[in-house]
Formats: sequence, structure tokens, C-alpha cells
Amino acid sequence: MILVRHSHAETQAPEITDFERSLTTKGKRNSRLMADVLKSKLKDPGVMITSPAFRAYETALIFSEAYGLDSDKVRLCRDLYSGIREDSIISFFRSQSDDYDTIMLFGHNSLISDMARTLSSDSAEDLPKTGIAGISFKTDKWDALEPGTGTIDYLLKPKSVL
Repeated sequence: MILVRHSHAETQAPEITDFERSLTTKGKRNSRLMADVLKSKLKDPGVMITSPAFRAYETALIFSEAYGLDSDKVRLCRDLYSGIREDSIISFFRSQSDDYDTIMLFGHNSLISDMARTLSSDSAEDLPKTGIAGISFKTDKWDALEPGTGTIDYLLKPKSVL
């Protein structure tokens, strides 16, 4: 499982809703660079699922482009914007198809960091913007996930790798 926090976005302004905020130039650049870093570690991104908020969707599109995937392969999940309660995180992952070995999820804090904390026993810190957590499990079925059973294989942070 790969958890990606969206990159730097425009400051909230009265003219646009939070949902419509776009990535800044820095956000787009960091997304491209972090996608390349991830691609060197992970050859198959599996399924990409993103919040439909534009900044998260843009981040996902940049990653899909780096992997040579068509934009229609990026799935939107409204719950990743409107919120999945902490007690529903495991249910969300258990409902995913076993057709994919990897799920790459794009979203917002605090949800993305909460997911990492819930799924693994060794993650306590918040992911920074464009931060990536790679988590592995000793199961090949998504519906067999249990809280705290994942292992953080890597935490990629823009300041550490760029």
C-alpha cells in the first residue's frame, strides 16, 4: 500500500472553494520529482485512488503520468475528501478488490497520516506535503487487513530526497 499526501496547493481564497484549489508550481514540481523517486522503488503502482479535490487529483494525475498510465485509470473516491472516520479506515481497505497487489492512495492530512498510523505499528509522524508512506502486509487479501499489522517499508519526504 502506498499513501501519498497531496502536494503544495494554492492558499484558500474567497473566489474558490477548498475543493477547487489547485497545486502551485512548487507542488507540481515536487509531485513530478516524488513520482520519479517512487517509481525507482515501485515498478507497478497497482490501482490509484484519489480524493476528488482538485489538488489531490492533480497530484494523482502527475503520478499516473510518471507511470505511463492514462488518466482514466485514476479512480475518484469522495470519502477521501469528505472524510473516513478513523474507525472506518480498516473497512475501507477491506472493501478493495484483490485484483490489485498494490493500492496507491492520494489524499489529505490528517486522514493520510491517520491511515499510516492505523495500519502500521511503527508510524507516529504526520506525512508532509507530497510525503509518501510505503506499507507492506503479510497477507495477499485486502479483506484480511488488521489494524497495526503493516510494516512501514519507506517514508519518502521531499526535503529528504529532493
